[in-house]
Amino acid sequence: MHRLIKSGAVSVNGITTKDRGFCIDPETAEIKINGQAVSLEKYVYIMLNKPEGVVSATKDPTEKTVVDLVPAELKKKNLFPAGRLDRNTTGFVLITDNGDFAHKILSPKNHIEKTYEARLAERIDEESLKKVAEGITLGDGTECLPAKVKVLEDGENPLIEIKICEGKYHQIKRMFAAVGNAVIELKRVKMGELPLDESLAPGECKILSKEEVELINK
Repeated sequence: MHRLIKSGAVSVNGITTKDRGFCIDPETAEIKINGQAVSLEKYVYIMLNKPEGVVSATKDPTEKTVVDLVPAELKKKNLFPAGRLDRNTTGFVLITDNGDFAHKILSPKNHIEKTYEARLAERIDEESLKKVAEGITLGDGTECLPAKVKVLEDGENPLIEIKICEGKYHQIKRMFAAVGNAVIELKRVKMGELPLDESLAPGECKILSKEEVELINK
């Protein structure tokens, strides 16, 4: 942070400062780094629009991770992804340093929905959608909780909206495989009531406001 202040990247209430001893009121001060608002809250919550080919991990010896995509000015110690998306699944990843919050939103008992858009390899009939919605049993005997499904685009490769409140390994892909179909594209578009900010290009991220964080809990 000292390096950023010295470089003139930090502004307080619209005024650029290079004084590391500059006094502020953390309750009211508007702080920006390179024009992006940041928070002085105890924990940080970052929305990332995950691109394909990036793994949902803190560190990986060979692969680029979602934490690697967080720019230096937004990084803090102990950041991790709250929940995992497959390597080739795109969309909303929440990166935080608040373990309790992550556990709360990921626990199925709290019923925090995660909304996805799944592009399927083949047409799907109402009976198959009903099976997925009612809580399907996977090929290895794993039982999934009921899901909410809706057809967004019909046709040869339909686009399905699916909402789940758990995150088993490759769950959505396995759910559709259990009814004889395949997911060819998958994107998480919402966590709780907070949608992915579509102004974020793949690989870009932003700090969430307190109000946005609260929407995840709904």
